This record gives sequence, C-alpha cells and structure tokens, in this order.
Amino acid sequence: MNEPNEEPKIIVDDDWKEQVQKEKEDAQVEQEAEPPQGELPPASFPILVSTLSTQALASMGYIPDPSGQPMTNLPMAKHFVDTLAVLEEKTKGNLDEAESGLLTETLHQLRMAFVQASQAPEPPASQGQGDSSSIELP
Repeated sequence: MNEPNEEPKIIVDDDWKEQVQKEKEDAQVEQEAEPPQGELPPASFPILVSTLSTQALASMGYIPDPSGQPMTNLPMAKHFVDTLAVLEEKTKGNLDEAESGLLTETLHQLRMAFVQASQAPEPPASQGQGDSSSIELP
C-alpha cells in the first residue's frame, strides 16, 4: 500500500484524449454523410422524374390516397405523363445516357399503365393481386 509520507501519483494518460477527439471527428463525418431524418433528398433529375411519375400513377389509381382509397383522375394522370414527355423533348441532347434511359423507360411504363387504367372498369389499386396493380418503374 501507500507509505504514509508518499503522496499519491496522478497519471495523465493522453491517449484517451486522442481517442475522444477521433470519435468526435468520426461522428461528425458520419453525421455529414447521412441527411437527418425528415430532410428531403437533394434535388436531382431522377427525383424530378420519380415525383412526376408517382403523381401520374396515383392519378391512375395505382397508388391509394392517404385514406387508403384509390383515386382515379385520368385527365390529371395524362397531364403528368404529358409533362414528362415535354421534359423529354426539351432536354433531348442535354441528358447523360442514364438520365435519358430513365426518362424513356419511365414514359414507356407510364403510357402502358395509362392504357390499362383507362380500360379498367374500376381503379387499378382496388383490383386483385397479379394484375396491372404491380406496375414497376425503373
């Protein structure tokens, strides 16, 4: 044990300070890399295409409204599809290959879905499984 005349020694370990600093830096990098929950993703061409195509599908009745009821508004759906077609026409030659492919494929899928929705007697979201309610977009 300690001698009565011997004072306790304080040992300062600088390693823990470096470890804490490194953990703080790592946490900061991780926080900057992940957008906080509830924040919107950065604006981009794929987000624009996705937003318009989602609105078109919802207007066709493929996506139910917040109450769970399918809403069919084919003129509105046509408007969203036509808006994407205008976007395709106006951006021709200014998109990279991936963006152009995304827009072309999305328009094709939406046009096919529109034909199916316009021929359906009831909204697509209320039809049975295994039919046109499983539209897949790129």
